[in-house]
Amino acid sequence: MRITITVDHGNCQVKTKHKTFTSGLHESTTRPTFGEDILKYGENFYAISGTRIPYMRDKTTDNRFYILTLFAIAYELKMSDIHSADEIIEVQLLIGLPPAHIGLQGDKFEKYFVRGIVEEFTFHGKKYEIYISHAHAYPQALAAVMPIYGQICAFPKAVVIDIGGFTADYLVINNGVPDTDISGSLENGVITFYDKMIERINAEFDILLNESDIDAILNDKPADYDEQIKQIIKEQAQTFINDLLGKLRERMIDLRSGKAIFVGGGSILFRNQIENSEKVGSSIFIDNISANAVGFELLHQATMKAGNNNG
Repeated sequence: MRITITVDHGNCQVKTKHKTFTSGLHESTTRPTFGEDILKYGENFYAISGTRIPYMRDKTTDNRFYILTLFAIAYELKMSDIHSADEIIEVQLLIGLPPAHIGLQGDKFEKYFVRGIVEEFTFHGKKYEIYISHAHAYPQALAAVMPIYGQICAFPKAVVIDIGGFTADYLVINNGVPDTDISGSLENGVITFYDKMIERINAEFDILLNESDIDAILNDKPADYDEQIKQIIKEQAQTFINDLLGKLRERMIDLRSGKAIFVGGGSILFRNQIENSEKVGSSIFIDNISANAVGFELLHQATMKAGNNNG
């Protein structure tokens, strides 16, 4: 049996087309007492941790993102009610990197997953045997807008801004054609905002917030937070977005002209601040947190179709 699985390896969250979970792992030699989503791989047991792995520009330096990918595969196989009986499941993996990183890291990232061995693990009491035969890396941001690419082709200029965990990736599309000379990444992702806010609130109020507290405040969820703390976080969120848009302007990208397309978890989190900014004109928001994962498959299909037509 062969199956294609798409995985977006974010610094905050790992996303498949159907599942989102924190980019964090808990490892132990004995089975955890609580929780059902336990993966046994080798001699160890793994669970998804609520604490994410510290930012890694190169995710291939250790085995943690590989194991997170086994979780992603396990979730997708479980959702499809596929498991190994007497059959090895061949997995074709579709993954992504920021546009500015894919040229340098793409081959290395693909080879990180293709190890030429059959992997065995158990998940929810079922045994899986998988063989990752291929891994194909595609540019994030471009992938995220693939479901509406026909609409984008109608715009003379569109700028895609993908606000992720540690980076904010940008890509200019002119008349439906990506301009690779005007693409890149800024280290202005959500994690940098979290770290700054946690440090400031601790210094001024002697209160230790976590990232979910900040999310709750920005999403106006009912919670018992001091009004002054909420005001500071919301004001600083507006400053954070204005600074990000200002950095894009320094790179000769003016979002007051053309169409600005915001994707990624950070764009969802900061939507109010983006819409309140005078530095953005006409905009579109893609609210699907798994937009890149969905787009990897569409890019792969387009690449395969082009290859067949040329061959």
